[in-house]
Amino acid sequence: MVCSMTGYGRCEVADEKHKFTVEMKSVNNRYLDINIKMPKKFNALESKIRNELKNYIKRGKVDVFITYEDFSETDTKVKYNKEIASEYYGYLKQMAADFGIDNDIRVSALSKYPDVFSMEDAELDEEELWGSMKKAICGAGEEFLAARQKEGEFLKKDIEDKLSAMLGNVDFITERSPIIIDEYRNRLRDKVKELLEDKAVDENRLIMEVTLYADKVSVDEELVRLRSHIEATRDTLSKGDDRDGIGRKLDFLAQEMNRESNTILSKSTDLEISDRGIALKTDVEKVREQIQNIE
Repeated sequence: MVCSMTGYGRCEVADEKHKFTVEMKSVNNRYLDINIKMPKKFNALESKIRNELKNYIKRGKVDVFITYEDFSETDTKVKYNKEIASEYYGYLKQMAADFGIDNDIRVSALSKYPDVFSMEDAELDEEELWGSMKKAICGAGEEFLAARQKEGEFLKKDIEDKLSAMLGNVDFITERSPIIIDEYRNRLRDKVKELLEDKAVDENRLIMEVTLYADKVSVDEELVRLRSHIEATRDTLSKGDDRDGIGRKLDFLAQEMNRESNTILSKSTDLEISDRGIALKTDVEKVREQIQNIE
């Protein structure tokens, strides 16, 4: 299955205690780049999250949003900081002695000083929370992967259509190339006859000139390689990615097709072949653009 590098997935997993919501979205990127946004309390689980996400994506820039809701009444607790209260009390007593004033310290007043009481999160059951979070990640991942595969099928069809058009142009150039040699030979013979008038044409000299011209404009090797790259691209698309990713291989093949089409166009001295060469190069560029979207 061919996968696009753009996709979206979302999943919620909830029970009587808590709810996890996971959203994933991705865009093109040369490598795998995962950016996770979640409550700080789950930072210890980041390595597990990344390993799980790698089951669904091999390449691309992925933004993952994890939100958490706690329905229990034990998510936070009050903490009494005795050491801090003791310091406040000591300094207040010292102030009373320094200035000769009554020490009217009451517990209710002391408790209002900063950090004497604080709120802190209750200790998390990491294994229990990871179980619920993993379900949400897997649910979002499956939806995310399905979206990427669906778009990947559209990309595959579009690329295959363009490859068929390219093969048509390759066939035309293959058939046309020998003809332009004959046309050149005939034009050269007519020109020489015109210049020499009634004198005999030196056939050996004519053959030599035609051979030099044929060698200069020959694109046989380029056509063979280009046809091979087109078939290799088709074959790679038909086999799918097998979850290892085919984008890099296709990108390499597209670069090679571009190289061969450039050479064919640069060697052309025939208007019809030049037109087909331009069409070839245009389709190669379109294929390269689409391949950039494949994982």
